[in-house]
Amino acid sequence: MPAKNVIKEYQEKSYYHLYNRGVAKTKIVLEQVDYKTFIGYLKLYLPTPPLQGLSLQAPSKQLKNYVRQIKLLTYCLMPNHFHLLVYQENLDDINFFMRSLCTKYSMYFNRKYKRVGHLFQGSYKAVLVTSEPQLLYLSKYIHRNPLELLPTGIILEGYKYSSYGNYLHLFSQDWVKPEDILNLFSTSDARHSYRAFVEETDERDLPTIKDVIIEEI
Repeated sequence: MPAKNVIKEYQEKSYYHLYNRGVAKTKIVLEQVDYKTFIGYLKLYLPTPPLQGLSLQAPSKQLKNYVRQIKLLTYCLMPNHFHLLVYQENLDDINFFMRSLCTKYSMYFNRKYKRVGHLFQGSYKAVLVTSEPQLLYLSKYIHRNPLELLPTGIILEGYKYSSYGNYLHLFSQDWVKPEDILNLFSTSDARHSYRAFVEETDERDLPTIKDVIIEEI
């Protein structure tokens, strides 16, 4: 029987939780530059117009631009896995985007560390988000992923390799689009409301998103 969420039936104009991990749960990032490279590829595939066509390895090489097909709401890169929350316009946009991203990063990683074979554990997983509560609580789940990694005294917003800082206005990555999440808050200061929401442990979290998260990392 295929693993859960490997067989993908996409819908256009829909939100999806995308995730994958290293083969046999091995690390997919070993150094700080690996985190920066993965996130850099997100930026290069979802560029503002001045960045279109740039490549980390070969500036003259044209990269596919997915900015009109894929909207990235939330991301988190962990030592052995990653999470993305995206919106796609057309049926196959995610498939093409993820193929480009994972292939590009795998080639970088294998070349750098002189390894061969698959980096990721099979095909990425994709789960359709079917409600606003799922969308909201899933963003919280993704942004809370680093909690167990952080040293004592380091707060969640101190994790460098997620989109959480965009939501708190600590920095701005114009290829991350938090508006669809923040607009779910009716208060005048959605930034503070979202911080309180993410940093509060809520018994509703897991029941709300149990169908759209990976069971075991």
